[in-house]
Amino acid sequence: MSKQTDHKAYKARPHPKAVAKFKAQMKKLTCRSWGVNNSFKVFTLNQLIRGWINYFKIGSMKGLCERLDRNIRYRLRMCIWKHWKTPQNRAKNLMKLGIDRNTAYRVAYTGRRIAFVCNKGAVNVAINNKRLAEFGLISMADYYAERRVTC
Repeated sequence: MSKQTDHKAYKARPHPKAVAKFKAQMKKLTCRSWGVNNSFKVFTLNQLIRGWINYFKIGSMKGLCERLDRNIRYRLRMCIWKHWKTPQNRAKNLMKLGIDRNTAYRVAYTGRRIAFVCNKGAVNVAINNKRLAEFGLISMADYYAERRVTC
């Protein structure tokens, strides 16, 4: 329980250990070297998100859900980038997703800096939140907003 000054009341929150356990599970499911299909990763992530939100839906955690949601999407972008494997494939797929040719080749041939590439610029534009939602990933913040229980 923590006191929020804007509401002048105590609100239930998930314990930091529970949040750390969720992050560890999420990292395990979005491991770049786990050799399964990305659609299976999204399916298992959705199960994890739904279960966690349904368990903690009484808590006040809108900001936490937004931060975790941002981290999940970032890690999933890294999985997709790694799944594309070669710079030629990466450039081709970026161009399919609407990135111009010069930018696609510049980003695709940056080397092995997967985390840097997936955190900035063209990859975020190409694999945006809308595309991830179309791929099947549910938004943690949106799911929490619809399931949330207010006391």
